[in-house]
Amino acid sequence: MSAPLYNRDILSLAVATADYLPLPGARYHASLRAPLCGSRILLDLDADDVGRVTAIGLHVEACALGQASAALLARHAAGRSLDDIRAARAAIAAWFAGDGERPDWPGFDLLAPAKDYPARHGAILLPFDAVIAALEPQAARP
Repeated sequence: MSAPLYNRDILSLAVATADYLPLPGARYHASLRAPLCGSRILLDLDADDVGRVTAIGLHVEACALGQASAALLARHAAGRSLDDIRAARAAIAAWFAGDGERPDWPGFDLLAPAKDYPARHGAILLPFDAVIAALEPQAARP
């Protein structure tokens, strides 16, 4: 029998996004929407001089899984670079596609039941996509 998709741990993480209030004065910002499910994230981010995350603020409109993913990202992003976040996002996507092991992101084991629900994958990847969008060099943006 598989684990329930929504459980106490997921719901606890979902409400933890309230611990990461928006940071209007942050240096970097991103606003993204997952096309399949309509989840939305507004992300504010500060980074040090070498590009490592120092603070994250969130406003998340998503299912509990998307909110839980955003909380896990925010909890463990400090000190990570754009390349670190890209690698984590790639590992998550590969795992969802059946092409890799469970990602090595703290707490991500709690999201394991979502692997069998492709319609939820976009909401789970969205916080990682938002950090990437916020930190990408301006020259790489359209």
